[in-house]
Amino acid sequence: MSEDHRPHWPPHGVSPERLRSARRFFPFAIFFFISMILFIGGTTAILYLLFSKYTGVKNLWVLLCGIPFALVLLSFGMVRSTFRRYLRPMQQIFGAIDSIAEGNLSVRVQESSSPQFRELTRRFNRMVSELERSDQQRRNLTADVAHELRTPLHIIQGNLEGIIDGVYQPTPEHINNTIDETKLLARLVDDLQTLSLAEAGQLPLHPTRFRLADLMDDLTSSFSSEAASLGIDLKTRTSDPSQEITADYDRLNQVLSNLISNAIRHTTERGTISIETEAAAGRVRIVVRDNGQGIREEDIPFIFDRFWRGDVSRTERTHSGLGLAIAKQLIHAHSGTISAESQLGKGTTFTLDLPVGHA
Repeated sequence: MSEDHRPHWPPHGVSPERLRSARRFFPFAIFFFISMILFIGGTTAILYLLFSKYTGVKNLWVLLCGIPFALVLLSFGMVRSTFRRYLRPMQQIFGAIDSIAEGNLSVRVQESSSPQFRELTRRFNRMVSELERSDQQRRNLTADVAHELRTPLHIIQGNLEGIIDGVYQPTPEHINNTIDETKLLARLVDDLQTLSLAEAGQLPLHPTRFRLADLMDDLTSSFSSEAASLGIDLKTRTSDPSQEITADYDRLNQVLSNLISNAIRHTTERGTISIETEAAAGRVRIVVRDNGQGIREEDIPFIFDRFWRGDVSRTERTHSGLGLAIAKQLIHAHSGTISAESQLGKGTTFTLDLPVGHA
């Protein structure tokens, strides 16, 4: 649903939320009305007694007794101005909160003309938008997991039933295909568990002190043969070979391996992939850059979501679609940040920013 077509608070007509809000302010209205009647009557009686008893002038009491009415009108104007400026925006926010509590995350508060509340309503609406997006991601997770599990389960079931029914012979080829699908399922389950623990802040880390240059050497050794076989130039550059960092070596290696693996899959022959590091002000920056296919601009905000795929029509199934989501959570677990920049047809750059002394 687009932002322009979302329901705004208050909605047209009388709604249950508005009735609840009216009931909330009804005792205040009764109290104000009774207080106003008592104030007018009491002030009128006192002024009449004073002027009639001590001055003997009784024809002026009507004029003098008009003072309470003037005060009431002035007070009413001030209360009305206060209500329009403060109470009405709060009433709308309270109504929206009631709707959110009932599960309606599509509600938005109309921006107030009061400058004191304009920024508040903007931030409130932005908060609800993020809640709605998170809720939608949660709803999609079950469908995504079911979709990812369905294909390997069907292949395993079909192969086993075919062997039992005599349609397939128990050849090494069919057995190996079944084993590959079980490995894919195991990898998917492991990735889901890792992601769940990381998002909950319960993923155990084992930080050690190591040189970034050693990590770069391990990555080069792991991917240089694959890159060379595809005609891709894999380069590394470390600004300070002696630069050290405290982090979980295996988890950081996992993140960078995922980024390099993605870069290799989406970089054409004679392309280039570079891994660069630089340090400044107690932090270290690791940049993984390629000149491959790139990512569409409209997809950039979603690449770290679970099961995101740039090409929904692709049939390649060796990866779970959770790599970037896990990478983001692992970097956050190290108190760092990860970001991406890309241009379609020109390549992609991932930037990791980590504290040097995280423990």
